[in-house]
Amino acid sequence: MTQPGSVVDVVQRFNDAFNRHDVDGVMALMSPDCVFENTRPAPDGERVEGHARVRAAWELFFARSPHAHFDTEEIFAAGDRCVVRWVYSWVKDGKRGHVRGVDLFRVRDGQVAEKLSYVKG
Repeated sequence: MTQPGSVVDVVQRFNDAFNRHDVDGVMALMSPDCVFENTRPAPDGERVEGHARVRAAWELFFARSPHAHFDTEEIFAAGDRCVVRWVYSWVKDGKRGHVRGVDLFRVRDGQVAEKLSYVKG
């Protein structure tokens, strides 16, 4: 069990809101100057900065992938960083798919300041 307010707790609450597709809940856990680095487009992904732009990225993501779900394989923290190994699952054109990846989070003052995403393949 994690301590409330710990780096791991903040990230777990973020991921829970994400899996509910709760953009308000996700954004309540992100700092005003938040940064999100997407896995796409290859090879380096898109970097999105600031509350409004990150919110727009999540809204677009959920609109494009209404069945999106992340299952945590492993989660641990070191200082203000948290690492999450995950499996992302989706349904497209009636077919299920998945990919594995890693998120590197930075938590500052109980909020996600950075979410840097990397994917296998």
